Amino acid sequence: MDWKALFFSPEGRIGRSAFWIGWLVLIGVNVVLGWIPLIGFLLSLATIYCNICVTSKRLHDIGRSGFLQVIPIVLCTTLCIGALAMVAGPAIMAGLADANEDAIMAAVFAGIGGMILAFLAAFLIWLGFLLWVGLSTGNPGENRYGPPPATATVV
Repeated sequence: MDWKALFFSPEGRIGRSAFWIGWLVLIGVNVVLGWIPLIGFLLSLATIYCNICVTSKRLHDIGRSGFLQVIPIVLCTTLCIGALAMVAGPAIMAGLADANEDAIMAAVFAGIGGMILAFLAAFLIWLGFLLWVGLSTGNPGENRYGPPPATATVV
């Protein structure tokens, strides 16, 4: 397995095992980088590109465009922003209406239930996409993205 091509090139195809190995390596790298305060955060942002490359190649193996991964990213981001707005919005509105502290806290706690549901929906979308990409059977023959991973030549 060519590690450089796996993590830094969105071209070509990879099988299920290479996808899961790449995904687990990226999770491990991000866990370790999480222990380093500021530089670790910046480096973990760089691993987003590596994840896009690995997922694109796996999508290519099942005959799909790598741009398909934009859909769950947009959906999950929208749900997470909406979840934060469910808590902050009512609190801000109650504060602008000069409500007392109890009313503001009631508004915050009312939004927490919606926030939990929105985060849960985002997690389920992400998990469903991950499992679909990681468990789908690849195209057995050559497709428009190249030869199958078993016969692909590594340069």
